[in-house]
Amino acid sequence: MSTLVQPAGPVTATRRRWQFLDSLRGFAVLGILLVNAIDITQVGVARLIEGGARIPDPVEEALYLTVQTRFVPIFILLFGMSLWLVLDGARARAPRPGLVLVRRLAGLTVIGGLLMFAYPGNILLEYGVVGLLMLPVVLFAPRPVTLGAGVVLTFAAYAIFGGGLPSVPGLVLLGAGAAAFGLPRALERPGKAVAVVFAVAALLTGPALLWQQTTPGDPRFSTPGGIAGLVMAVLYTSGLALLWRTPARRAIAAAFEPLGRMALSNYVGAAIVMALVPLVADVGHLTSVTPVVLLSLALIVAQSLLSRLWLTYFAYGPVEWLWRAVTWLRPVALRRTP
Repeated sequence: MSTLVQPAGPVTATRRRWQFLDSLRGFAVLGILLVNAIDITQVGVARLIEGGARIPDPVEEALYLTVQTRFVPIFILLFGMSLWLVLDGARARAPRPGLVLVRRLAGLTVIGGLLMFAYPGNILLEYGVVGLLMLPVVLFAPRPVTLGAGVVLTFAAYAIFGGGLPSVPGLVLLGAGAAAFGLPRALERPGKAVAVVFAVAALLTGPALLWQQTTPGDPRFSTPGGIAGLVMAVLYTSGLALLWRTPARRAIAAAFEPLGRMALSNYVGAAIVMALVPLVADVGHLTSVTPVVLLSLALIVAQSLLSRLWLTYFAYGPVEWLWRAVTWLRPVALRRTP
């Protein structure tokens, strides 16, 4: 570990940002919002509690097949990758890089705990806790051990439980191990390996969806639904990486990179906005999730535009800035410098 003395001035960004990872994170923010918005607003729940019959909703069924359980694995994998990337930077800048990661994960746990008041089902608290539990492996285990443990734990979690909370430790280690072996660079400049992964995932997606249909309903509560979600998460990630090498890159970056660079602020902000919706609209008696889905799409567009405007003048989102200050225990340069 490095014995370099920390600089006395404010912390500034010196490590390379991987533009594709930011865009992928923003893409995941979109998918997760479509899921969380329905949970937060409790669409149609009041009507069911009062004895109303469940009415088939094609939009909700479409979300079950395309969104639900598909984006959370991406988000967790990116969280694990960020652990390794921050650790890599901390080893060059801090005498005790492990403490930097402890403060970072403790700060995330506090943010998640506070967000519980608006969204009790938010994932930040569990990410912080699981990250702290997995941190010794990320800090001290050799790269092959970290990656191997991630593969084994992820496989076991999906085979036994169909994903869910038991999959978080494995996916965190998988992301950290993959980052240690250069996955960010491989996704930024995808080659044949990414194309092969995409082809395999595409071949598996059809059977996985058919298997999911054997247990209809919310795929979060079935093993086939969870595994289908993991397969499609790989499909989405590798497919987006392949598009990154085409002229579509500019559109992808324009839409999703600002969202991804301010992913924590956007996640927290969207949760608070959606928590306010039931206070001004009777969504509990709706018979379709369509209005909430449309609201989510409008919100994500607004967040993308506002994030781009914010990042014109500032280096970090507001919650990211606070989190970074806690991580380094000293002021962080917020305003963008020439």
